[in-house]
Amino acid sequence: MSAPSTGLRAVFSVAGAGLPVISFLARLPAALCPIGTLMMVTALDGIGRAGLVAGALWTGQAAGGPPIGRLADRRGHRPVILAASLANAASIAALVLAVLAGAPVAAQASLAALVGLTVPQVGPLSRTRWIVLTRSRPAGLTGRALSFDTMVDEVGFMIGPALAGAVVVLVHPVAGMVLAGALIAVFGVLFAVHPTAPPGTGRSTARAGTGLLSAGLWTLFAMAVLQGMVLGAANAGVSALAGRLGDSGAAGFVWGGMAVTSVLAGLFVTARPGPRDLTTRLRLAIAAQAALLLLLPWVDGWTGAVVALAGVGCAVAPHLIAVFGLAERAAPLARMGEAMALLGSGLIAGQGVAALVSGQLAERYGHGASFTFSCAAGAAAVAVALARVRRPAFPGAGAASAPELGSVRPA
Repeated sequence: MSAPSTGLRAVFSVAGAGLPVISFLARLPAALCPIGTLMMVTALDGIGRAGLVAGALWTGQAAGGPPIGRLADRRGHRPVILAASLANAASIAALVLAVLAGAPVAAQASLAALVGLTVPQVGPLSRTRWIVLTRSRPAGLTGRALSFDTMVDEVGFMIGPALAGAVVVLVHPVAGMVLAGALIAVFGVLFAVHPTAPPGTGRSTARAGTGLLSAGLWTLFAMAVLQGMVLGAANAGVSALAGRLGDSGAAGFVWGGMAVTSVLAGLFVTARPGPRDLTTRLRLAIAAQAALLLLLPWVDGWTGAVVALAGVGCAVAPHLIAVFGLAERAAPLARMGEAMALLGSGLIAGQGVAALVSGQLAERYGHGASFTFSCAAGAAAVAVALARVRRPAFPGAGAASAPELGSVRPA
């Protein structure tokens, strides 16, 4: 059996194949909703309103992650994810109806923010679940499980925008959001009630000696924000290039090429994590990404964009795998869901800020300015990694540093 198969088989042996499939389909709406909202409102009300409504959704998604993670840590995954999934599905339905009815932009933006706030954080809480499931297993399995789950995120954020675009073109402008609502209503609920859901610690345990924001976690949050800025600026640059070349539909395929190489790199890291410690792996990955980003400002056509972004993709998953792996060591286990959600919010916030700033730069100076902004964010990430990512800040596994979450049973 090949090494990748061996690595994945070890992960699947913990909870079966059902949990990864359910968690993938449950987290897909988080990737569907931003682009689905943008396309829906653009088609029915124009691009000006679409930017405001989609921006409100992103803002809500960034703000809602840590509180939902905190509640899941304290009250347990089952009630929190169940309530958030149902609320998210209802909010999506309300937003679709408001857009179809031509509601005022303030009403649409408010509902979009509610959609973002109620995203059930399946990705961060799935990583928490793997940590709980593997903490008593052989050494190295937690790292492989986190690597695999980060790769699942990459696949979701590759497929989500493409799927939203396809159903909008083939069915109706609201089809992407309707699909997102249906997926979260079904698979969000299934993820919530899955037997592996931890029961939570209770409020008093979460308050006793389990401080969250250590220096190490702040550093990882900064790394997540900067990674989001790298991706957001690169995406804006690709969109600006597509506009200049008169082929906006090709932008998704270029971005998909980067996602493919990132997924393949994630699979490799899952199967062969190597002997180096996570701090070294993070530094190597972020340095490689910064070097590969230097190709982007020279891009002036589709071939160059595909090659450059595919190269960058080779470093994205290894970097994020190291970030989430170090978070497992920097945060107390009793608040792991909140910590993972905080890093996810950092990624989203970084993308939103970079999309806003680099979009303005591209409009004034061309797509190369957006790509230069991406390079600057990558260089800043290298500086943070060299100055702040040090082994003493990540001394051990989260399970050893805090009161434990309740036990769970595999599927």
